[in-house]
Amino acid sequence: MTSKYNNVYIKNTYTIGGLYESQGPLKKYFDRLYDHDMYYGEKSLEKAEIKLLKDNISYLLKKVNYQEDKIDLLISGDLENQIAASDYMARSFNIPFLGIFSACATSGEGLIIGANFVESKKAKNCIVSTVSHNMSAEKQFRNPTEYGTPKPKTSTFTVTGSASILLTNEKNPIKIESSTIGKVTDLGITDVNHMGAVMAPAAADAIYRHLTNLKRKPEYYDLILTGDLGIYGKNILIEYMKKQYNMDISKVYNDAGTIIYDLDKQPVLAGGSGPCCSALVGFGYYFKQMEEKKIKKILYVPTGAIFSPTLTFQKESIPAIAHAVGLEVVNE
Repeated sequence: MTSKYNNVYIKNTYTIGGLYESQGPLKKYFDRLYDHDMYYGEKSLEKAEIKLLKDNISYLLKKVNYQEDKIDLLISGDLENQIAASDYMARSFNIPFLGIFSACATSGEGLIIGANFVESKKAKNCIVSTVSHNMSAEKQFRNPTEYGTPKPKTSTFTVTGSASILLTNEKNPIKIESSTIGKVTDLGITDVNHMGAVMAPAAADAIYRHLTNLKRKPEYYDLILTGDLGIYGKNILIEYMKKQYNMDISKVYNDAGTIIYDLDKQPVLAGGSGPCCSALVGFGYYFKQMEEKKIKKILYVPTGAIFSPTLTFQKESIPAIAHAVGLEVVNE
């Protein structure tokens, strides 16, 4: 399902990077860095994740000089069980709330839902947020971090951070122009340490359908940005697009997981992952590139492995999803 929008604009964004992100190459593009430890003054990792998200939305409101009653809808999701970080964050704000889950593709789902509310005039202002925390995610989805289990080189490293974006019907320099809702894909992969291979087919499907439905070539966009495939998943996607769809995206394509960290110096294996990987890169680094008109058209494609650890232990394969959202600088 592909949609086009006429009146959905981005008022502003706010991004917070964590400890490892503050040591990476994009650190200067984040609005704030929580670089002292992984607890941020809280007593647990889960509470630290709630703080990341709560602070992010508070700072975004201050950045745009809005009070809570100016926001019609708050949409957020994360990786914690029962999207706990988002749910517990939402109790701090007197704003109608929708909690969502598409794993690491959550920001894409949120943007599509928010854009449709704004386009249909059901909402004038909508905040879409997400958060991830390396240590809370790793102990939940893989072996507990306390085990110290060595991981293969195909593993990715969950990003710690939070990101929010304010959608509005008031004209601004950058807009959401189009979107394509993803389909769940599953090629039978069971390796929780090779998420790039799991998610690449979902990204390929979303990109192909988005471009085909809108009769566009990859070069229509200055950048096609996937979420967190990492260095191996990135190469898989390029080859998969060529063989499955006879489409070469390599000249305009990059993956957020391969650029948020210094892969040669930081211990992050195949690169970054998590809901905030694509969000920090997209709404931090590349949003600023769009503000400066260095890049004018981006196809933002966050990718998510929507699996349950319980079902994985029961020998189920891992399904994935990706959503595509077209961002464009408004022509004056």
